[in-house]
Amino acid sequence: MNTALRALGYVRVSTDGQVDSGAGLAAQRAALTAEADRRGWSLELMTEDGLSAKDLNRPALVEALARLDRHDADLLMVSKLDRLSRSVHDFSGLLDRAKRRGWALVCLDIGVDSSTVAGEFMANMIANAAQYERRLIGQRTSAAMQAKRQAGATFGRPDRVPAEVVARVVAERAAGRSLAAIAAGLDADEVPTAHKGRRWYPSTVAAMLRLALAVPVAGAGLAGHAGAPPAFGGDRDRGESRSRERHAVMVKRSGPAGHAGVVM
Repeated sequence: MNTALRALGYVRVSTDGQVDSGAGLAAQRAALTAEADRRGWSLELMTEDGLSAKDLNRPALVEALARLDRHDADLLMVSKLDRLSRSVHDFSGLLDRAKRRGWALVCLDIGVDSSTVAGEFMANMIANAAQYERRLIGQRTSAAMQAKRQAGATFGRPDRVPAEVVARVVAERAAGRSLAAIAAGLDADEVPTAHKGRRWYPSTVAAMLRLALAVPVAGAGLAGHAGAPPAFGGDRDRGESRSRERHAVMVKRSGPAGHAGVVM
């Protein structure tokens, strides 16, 4: 007597919008149901809502794999390979696990059934091609962002410290004040921090100086300052952390006109 294979159909969408619309899930369920009916398999659907395929640590998938390993089901079926995994390493691991534990992996969009030699070979080829394409997209995105940065575009949280505050910090540091003294002065004058806080710390001042050296600070009072020390701080800052000292700002004289530039 022939017994129908027991299939676990895995469906997944990665965004809340897809979950709310139901369109992605409905299409996957319809494809899996039609294939199971065509091949005479019994089918149980397992759904993953709003999770990406960056790894295999997904509740519904973990449960499905455990059941397959216990032989509570015979095969894992997905409508598309990327619903299961986008990682060559993870997908290859699943193929190996299926082979060792005695269950099959079926991907409808690429016509793969790992119970056959040809199907297993095709699965590996497709997974590698998908990973290659993904890395190319990442490289193109990185190159585009780099080009925008070179053109002056910025990414992430904008600088919220007023230019006059940055100029004050740079000028006081050039005059030889310690990071702690600069922070105390800002607190005394009730100057808000970048996050609108009321307390300045030496580490906050050091971070501002590291950023300031990347962009010229207007009104910093450094131009032509012949008496500026070669290194900001000196003996008064020796008690501060070595990490901040490595990032100390130096004043470098450049050009016959006596103009100074801020460098690390």
